[in-house]
Amino acid sequence: MASMHLETRDAPLRSRVKRLVVPDVLRGVAIVAMLIAHAVPMIPDVPRALAFVMGNINALASPLFALVMGMAAQIVWNRKGGVGRTILQQSLRGVALIALGVWMMTWGSWVAVVLQYLGLLLLVGAPLLLLGTRALIIVTAVIAVASQPVLEWARGAAWIYSQPTPVIEVANWVALGPSYRLVNLLPFFLLGAILLRHGIRCDRVLWTMAIVAPIAYLASMVGGRFLVADVKSGDYLDTLRDVGLVFATYVVVVLIAEMRLKGAARIRDAVFAPLSAWGQVALSLYLLHVGIIAWWAHALNGRPEQNSPLGWLSVVVLPLIVGWLWWRFVGPGPVEWVLGWVTGRPKRRRSR
Repeated sequence: MASMHLETRDAPLRSRVKRLVVPDVLRGVAIVAMLIAHAVPMIPDVPRALAFVMGNINALASPLFALVMGMAAQIVWNRKGGVGRTILQQSLRGVALIALGVWMMTWGSWVAVVLQYLGLLLLVGAPLLLLGTRALIIVTAVIAVASQPVLEWARGAAWIYSQPTPVIEVANWVALGPSYRLVNLLPFFLLGAILLRHGIRCDRVLWTMAIVAPIAYLASMVGGRFLVADVKSGDYLDTLRDVGLVFATYVVVVLIAEMRLKGAARIRDAVFAPLSAWGQVALSLYLLHVGIIAWWAHALNGRPEQNSPLGWLSVVVLPLIVGWLWWRFVGPGPVEWVLGWVTGRPKRRRSR
């Protein structure tokens, strides 16, 4: 399973990196989770247990995307591209994601578009990866600990809301967004880079994450039920739930990648093949998905009042089928291809 591993030290620019399967699979899981989360309004009447599951799927999507973005950003640093060129490429990608996100907000869907947050995350996070691993761990811990005080300060800063609209919008991206915030996504981004530097393998780090995952999740549930009456998005308890979900997902994916039992390769390929494909066309899938939702929102003049299985299939299953076929017969998604061209890192079409 050499292709599943990455051996890196604190000299990332000297490392040689082949395409890793695990980050693509994790990104595939994240995009599937996001599609399912956005499709919830299509089935407003569901059992309580199913609503609980979908709530957790929704909570998983954005921090897992941030983790994978950190891994991908570290992979870019591991290539011999030069500091200035790498910063420029990552900055161009970040700006492009922000532009796409702002544009998508005009489509009229019910989706809380995440791309502008991820673009800002890349602009801020990529330069931090120039730090050594120990320093990066410290910075990650400091940001995570400071997150709730920063959010509480920002929520109480009434003067922010008297600023021009662009300033308010950036403040939302940084700390005031109802669904996503740079303050909360950045630790996951940096953690992804740290994990990539460490190496994707079964060792004490992975088993520690496996132990932390249920403890963090249960602490979040117990704390939210008995200790804190009003847990806001981005608070410590909310972040603990995200940590539990992301850690558990990472552990499961790596364990599957490392399976050595007889016949395990066939099982692994069956699980990983579609997820890896969706992960490599995730951005194109996201735009297609939001576009379909926008069409439904206009057609229904809002959200459906009753369960719409057809609508759910059209915003979840249809994009996944299209994404799989596109990757199978074409290769990189159209949005990924354009972004690669814009940032000077062109994607190769699938050879015939």
